[in-house]
Amino acid sequence: MTMKTTRPRPVLPTTGIDRAGQERLDPDLVERLRADSGTHVLVVQDDRAALTADRTLRFVAPGDVRENAQWAFLGRDAEGAGLLVAALSADATVADDAQDWVPLRTIGGELSDAEAGLLVEAVCLSRWLRDAPFCAACGERTQLSMAGWSRLCSGCRREHFPRNDPAVIVAVIDASGERLLLGQNALWAAEGRYSTFAGFVEAGESLETAVVREVEEEAGVRVTDLRYRGSQAWPYPRSLMLGFEATAIDADEARPDGDEIVRVRWFTRAEAAAAMAGEGDARLPGAASIAHRLIAGWLAG
Repeated sequence: MTMKTTRPRPVLPTTGIDRAGQERLDPDLVERLRADSGTHVLVVQDDRAALTADRTLRFVAPGDVRENAQWAFLGRDAEGAGLLVAALSADATVADDAQDWVPLRTIGGELSDAEAGLLVEAVCLSRWLRDAPFCAACGERTQLSMAGWSRLCSGCRREHFPRNDPAVIVAVIDASGERLLLGQNALWAAEGRYSTFAGFVEAGESLETAVVREVEEEAGVRVTDLRYRGSQAWPYPRSLMLGFEATAIDADEARPDGDEIVRVRWFTRAEAAAAMAGEGDARLPGAASIAHRLIAGWLAG
């Protein structure tokens, strides 16, 4: 009997809440929700949010946000309550329990689907709220509209929206299917960390072309038989990671570029499984990342 293996669930999913996009057209929506004590506010500073004692997201009432914040509408929860994000500046003072503020990278893989998706949405949107106050076309200051999902330039009247930059991330497998190629970024050498290969999609480039180019540039390997495995919003700084598996044409071609990637290594299933369990001499990506999912998917068969 042949058993069908189940691949890991998507990481940092964006399901679970109703974004209620049609409500963004109401110009008074955010102010009305801020005046409603039943509104739930997720306070975010850069990529960090506060957690409760049982490691779930901590929501507060609008009146409990003490610092000057940028506000936006995230959607509605399962009971229909409004959800807002309050984006604090990088130098704002958070509450006394600052140790309970945890980065998305750390907590994302532990949260429920709904909370993980909500935190990704909040981090992506809050970074845009803080980082894009001026028009990219003429330099004039912009005004928020559409409940925080649009900026209208006061000068040239252009409208700007939050954006995602597509990037590919690839698990390279040898022809036998029994070995996985991972690389060590120059920044990770001291940690012994390895991961899958990734890079931004260039202007005018397809995802498939980007996969082939990035893997050959970083690891020296030509690949074929590309298989799409899913995507993940990754606000570092505003990426949409598009995950693939690919097969190496010649495993012996593997070599690091010597600049971004300083070491490449073929992992057997036993070696990768041990590293995923925190054993051995290599460290692999944490559960919040799509790289972790790609490796786990290969291990699952």
